[in-house]
Amino acid sequence: MITFPVDFENKVKAAKGASGTGYPAQISAGDLMKDFAMAALDADATLIEEATIGGHKSRKLKIPAVPRSGTYVLGAISGGLSWLSTEEC
Repeated sequence: MITFPVDFENKVKAAKGASGTGYPAQISAGDLMKDFAMAALDADATLIEEATIGGHKSRKLKIPAVPRSGTYVLGAISGGLSWLSTEEC
């Protein structure tokens, strides 16, 4: 299970009424969580590394840089990912 940095469902549930004091809960928590779930990185932990985007903690896949020329496929060799040269299709 992925742990989200901010659980908007709980934020909305804990909000005070819209009577002038408190959070104006005008967002759909379910829709926000669906969006976060769709965008979340779900992969084998050995293929994920910590990153920073706009000053915020993030994660990214550990994929080697794509070769600039030639035809390659991404493959696994001895437990690591690498680009394997191949013929054009």
